[in-house]
Amino acid sequence: MNERGDKRRTSAEKVLGLLALYTAERTVWSPERAAKRLNVSLATSYRYFNTLVAAGLLEKLQRNRYVLGPAIVELDRQIREADPVLRQARPVMERLLKRVREPAAVLLCRYYRGMVMCIHQETNKSGEPVSSYERGARRPMFRGSTSKVILAYLPPRIISNLWQEHKREIGAAGLGDSFEEFKASLRALRREPTYVAMGEVDPGRLGIAAPIFDASRRIAGSLSLVLLSPRVGERAVARLRTNVSAAAREIERLRGRGALGTEA
Repeated sequence: MNERGDKRRTSAEKVLGLLALYTAERTVWSPERAAKRLNVSLATSYRYFNTLVAAGLLEKLQRNRYVLGPAIVELDRQIREADPVLRQARPVMERLLKRVREPAAVLLCRYYRGMVMCIHQETNKSGEPVSSYERGARRPMFRGSTSKVILAYLPPRIISNLWQEHKREIGAAGLGDSFEEFKASLRALRREPTYVAMGEVDPGRLGIAAPIFDASRRIAGSLSLVLLSPRVGERAVARLRTNVSAAAREIERLRGRGALGTEA
């Protein structure tokens, strides 16, 4: 690729990198602050902002303050309507939820850029949320049944990178103080078809999760049942573990070509 092509690609990457700066913790950015973070000139930063505003991906609130724009909402609606995985998974999730009398939520999640992201939630309780795993929300990689059943099956390269970058978090989550202990914890997770966790992400919640695999048996995501009340007997938990595992396998069978992808 020639120099002009290299520059064009770099600029495109930096424009997209500007969007990546927006998180739940920081929802407003200015060209000045973004220029420092992206290591570009102020004039270039303003050009990036103007480009994204013109596309509807950013919206100007007031002088030097920009938030995500309406095009993001439109894209999300299109994803909801077009995603074959959601079309196939929704009725399975609804049937699973009907098997529970307690306030509960059923979550469909996937691995995305070192975190776990919820792509759909079904719940039988209005008002107080059963789970903090809302659509589009990223959650910890090393805590909770939803994340751990994905973590256990990630490729070795990603596991190694996660260990190098998050040793303290992994140790604090009780997954091992050495790389060998970490790998042993993941092997233990893989021995069971589901994993049960109590209050690891949301206090007082009981989570039961099963992995979902693609046609090549690579990890694609997870299906989870979260109960608001932890007062559930062992026999009930055993029954629900069977139900969650069966629902995950049903989604795999129905998925066909609409597979969830694993983002490295």
